[in-house]
Amino acid sequence: MNRTRLALAVSALGLVALSAVAADAARPPVVMGPAPAAAPPPPATAPDKTAPKAVPIVPGVPDAVDVPYPGGVIDLSIDASDITRGLYRVTQTVPVAPGTRQIILQLPQWLPGNHAARGTADQLVDLRFMVDGQPVRWWRDPVEVFAFHVELPEGAKAVEARFIHTSPLQSSEGRVTMTPDMLNLQWDRMTLYPAGHYVRQIRFAPSVRFPEGWQVATALDGRKVDGARVSWATVDYETLIDSPIFAGRHYRRYDLGHGVALNVFADKPEQAALKDEHLATYRALAEEGLIAFGGRHFDHYDFLLALSDKLGDIGLEHQRSSENAMEPTTFQNWAEMGWDRNVVPHEFAHSWDGKYRRPAKLWTPDYRQPMQNNLLWVYEGQTQFWGYVLAARSGVQTKDMVLGMMATNAGMFTQWPGREWRSVEDTTHDPITSARRPKPFASLARNEDYYTEGMLVWLEADQIIREGTKGARGIDDFAAAFFGVRNGDWGQLPYGFDDVVAALNGVYVYDWAAFLNTRLQTPGQPAPLAGIERAGYRLVWKDTPNPFDKGRMGHSKSLSLLHSLGVTLDSGGRVTSTRWDSAAFNAGLVTGSKVLAVNGAVYEAAAMKDAITAAKGKDGKPGPAISLIVQRGDKVQALEIAYHDGLRYPWLEPMGSGPQRLDALLAPRRLGASTGRRH
Repeated sequence: MNRTRLALAVSALGLVALSAVAADAARPPVVMGPAPAAAPPPPATAPDKTAPKAVPIVPGVPDAVDVPYPGGVIDLSIDASDITRGLYRVTQTVPVAPGTRQIILQLPQWLPGNHAARGTADQLVDLRFMVDGQPVRWWRDPVEVFAFHVELPEGAKAVEARFIHTSPLQSSEGRVTMTPDMLNLQWDRMTLYPAGHYVRQIRFAPSVRFPEGWQVATALDGRKVDGARVSWATVDYETLIDSPIFAGRHYRRYDLGHGVALNVFADKPEQAALKDEHLATYRALAEEGLIAFGGRHFDHYDFLLALSDKLGDIGLEHQRSSENAMEPTTFQNWAEMGWDRNVVPHEFAHSWDGKYRRPAKLWTPDYRQPMQNNLLWVYEGQTQFWGYVLAARSGVQTKDMVLGMMATNAGMFTQWPGREWRSVEDTTHDPITSARRPKPFASLARNEDYYTEGMLVWLEADQIIREGTKGARGIDDFAAAFFGVRNGDWGQLPYGFDDVVAALNGVYVYDWAAFLNTRLQTPGQPAPLAGIERAGYRLVWKDTPNPFDKGRMGHSKSLSLLHSLGVTLDSGGRVTSTRWDSAAFNAGLVTGSKVLAVNGAVYEAAAMKDAITAAKGKDGKPGPAISLIVQRGDKVQALEIAYHDGLRYPWLEPMGSGPQRLDALLAPRRLGASTGRRH
């Protein structure tokens, strides 16, 4: 473009612009609102900050008192037949005393055996309250959200509550309690109870409709069957909550003697079959439990057992029953599944330890009052001990398997840095603070270690008694004196720390208060190996897994390298845990990472073990570092891990020839058993 054309173009643009200005001037002005005000000047001095005062929390739910509920028996009807959608449809008729104009009905929140507030208010849906068929106003308490306030019209005689409890359909939604083949009905998930009363003072008349053709097992009494509906005798609410139901298509009941029965529900009918020689071990378990504790606090006892990988996993104690789950083929593949069979002995021991004898602050009058867990190292720690001992004495698990479980626990605590800052007793609060959520570094954070470290401490206590009495007495004597007291008492007998100390001193005089305070209430203690060593065994390390670790890894196709490289990996090479300050940790191999390759080869468990063995070297000379290709999120990186100590798995082995005191502890006590004697 030449200069003349450029000038003409500029002139033209100018004319257009001027024309636009002239046109705007001819139009009426557009009113845009008031002109913006000027910002206020800053104050000469800053005013005081507005400081709100807290709105007081006014208790809306009364504390429980030990008087009968005045309304009468609550009728409870549950339809549990919708196995397709996993629904429990509930109808409750709650009679009320004359003149009642408001009632508070609440769902259990603090659940016995859960050691925390694990109520499932989120699974209670479509809630409606009615009087004489007409809906009435209700609202949830804004503070205690498991409680519902219900307004009643004048002259109301009863209020009807209708709602649905929705069983999770997949594990990501919670524990699955209903499958096409079985269900586990827990009354605390699907019943409302009147506030203000000890739960033992509230009476229920329960009935449940099940799918056609299903069999039912529970500890409840007074069973009546009317087609698919089953009802039981009127019962207090405490006993009802403590008497869950298992039901299903594929069912076998085994009489174990002594009023004890094993009720088995399986995904497939053949999985519920138990060979005679294996059934004999469960019969022995019933007898060994009664011998060990020297008394019984149930009129009859029902093991409820699911052999399933579809129903949610469970191990939960009750005084006259227990809820248990094992892998589907645990009975069929008896030898290789021995690692999976400790839950039944553990929960049986709980009838005495935890249900009848219970820490005073863990016994609560209702399911609203918070529980205090400090003495769970007795409640669960000694039960863990007895679960191991009774399993070995009965043959439900072999002695070698039990020794493997002890070794796995002991080995873990030798490399558990969290023990330096956190006591065993402090871990009793973990069910409340952590709710069993996975932790990034459990070895530093600690988990519910009161189970397994508590077990090892009670093993040491047993050995102190045996040494001090030259073998005349042991922890069996404590069990009989403490848990077996008042034979035939089906109530609960609470205790405190001083009661435990006094009972131990009744068996053998020792400074038990200092022992328990040091071992359980003081962090920074040595690894809990003293009981094992006093019992004639020692912890050793081998390059092959003990029977317990071998069984678990074989079943899950996982690889535990916790004591060597410092990680565990699933079947695809994904890291599921990392031990704090281990070689893997220091190299940056953490939970969630996936090992793609080992020393240039695609990841396989065998390749990883070979690489660790090669890195150990020979003749005192270390081998090459372990070379990994690791994916974490969308990043892939190479890691070199300079670890040279080889594969390490914990074992227990006797320190001398001949039987050791640990062998005597695990030997049968029933008459007629090999090497057995009555204690």
